[in-house]
Amino acid sequence: MALTAQQIATVKSTAPVVKQYGKTITTTFYKNMLSAHPELKNYFSLKNQQSGAQSAALANAVFAYASYIDDLPKLSGAVERIAQKHASLFIKPDQYPIVGKYLVGAFAEVLGNALTPEIAEAWIAAYGQLADIFIQREKQLYSDAGAWQGWRPFKIAAKEAETDNIISVYLEPVDGKPLPAFRPGQYVSLQIPLPELDGLLQNRQFSLSVAPEDNMSQYRVSVKKEAIEPYTTEDLAEGRVSGIVCNRLHDRYQVGDVVNVSPPRGEFFFDDAAVPPAAPVVLLSAGVGATPLVSILDSIMKSSHAERPVTWAHAARHADSVCFGKHIRDLAASARNVRSALFVKNVKDVDEEGRHYDFAGSMDIDKLAEEGALYLDDKTAEYYLCGPEEWMIKMRDELTSKGVHVDKVHLEVFRTGDV
Repeated sequence: MALTAQQIATVKSTAPVVKQYGKTITTTFYKNMLSAHPELKNYFSLKNQQSGAQSAALANAVFAYASYIDDLPKLSGAVERIAQKHASLFIKPDQYPIVGKYLVGAFAEVLGNALTPEIAEAWIAAYGQLADIFIQREKQLYSDAGAWQGWRPFKIAAKEAETDNIISVYLEPVDGKPLPAFRPGQYVSLQIPLPELDGLLQNRQFSLSVAPEDNMSQYRVSVKKEAIEPYTTEDLAEGRVSGIVCNRLHDRYQVGDVVNVSPPRGEFFFDDAAVPPAAPVVLLSAGVGATPLVSILDSIMKSSHAERPVTWAHAARHADSVCFGKHIRDLAASARNVRSALFVKNVKDVDEEGRHYDFAGSMDIDKLAEEGALYLDDKTAEYYLCGPEEWMIKMRDELTSKGVHVDKVHLEVFRTGDV
């Protein structure tokens, strides 16, 4: 049932309150819901729960919904991102009423008498509307996946070192059936149990680092190992340990071991058919952010528009930690339409300019512009960014300051909300 004009006005009027108390509300929500429904812990990152990142993300999303409830198209990007993430975790319609119950309950617990019956009723209706938006979109995503309707066991077929702290993991379905193609730039979710915590499941999204093809026999993801101190089971249970899934793929999972995988998802992708054949594509990455962009680059080179101009600029801390560096340099050397630029922050005496790096220091948009590598005069150019969130925002702001329209700049954001 559609919200009434009065309900919309009521929810919108509560936006300042949601902004002020949102983190407290969402923290209370997660505590109460997960206490009553511990089975839902399998959907959430222990680290994000402990750090407050999960609560903060939900608080921002609730505030945005209250602010734009009278102009929902402004939230379409965030809604699509969240729906894709939900579908990668197989969120089901019958879980939405549980969330609604404890979210409204958290409003009541935190706001007390300030939550009048009128406000409560308006928020119940508003949540119902939002839940239906997600349910309908996720229904379509599940339908698009065909027969792949649940976690699918994959064996690790191979592990290869890309840098000193990044490996590529090749995954093959245990059932041996062909894999669906995907859109270059998309991700899969991997799920592993934690034996120390009675088999609690943890999930992590990894960009596919290979170009899509029909009837694929394996997927590839590339995983960065996090530097962490030794930890106890209590540290693990309390969410004080970073990189659980990543590090276990590095250290504990060997060739032949099995992990669960979801179908490819994600709203960050390159659609060759939707971009003019001669339109330039600029790929900017930092660190392990190279993973979805190598999928985009390789897919372009295999497409019918392989002659389109492409720039890949990558930022790395050290010359020996460049993910896919040789692959990209070899491709740029063999294809006249592809150019690469490597920025290395910490250059060593043994590093040779032009061989191990192109520019010393952090990525510099001005230098790329001077080289003509950004195609700023071509309004058809598309820009794809992947790296740490603050870095992506900085790069986007610098591009738009040079006249690039913000709609032409695409960011890979794994958290909920917009940036």
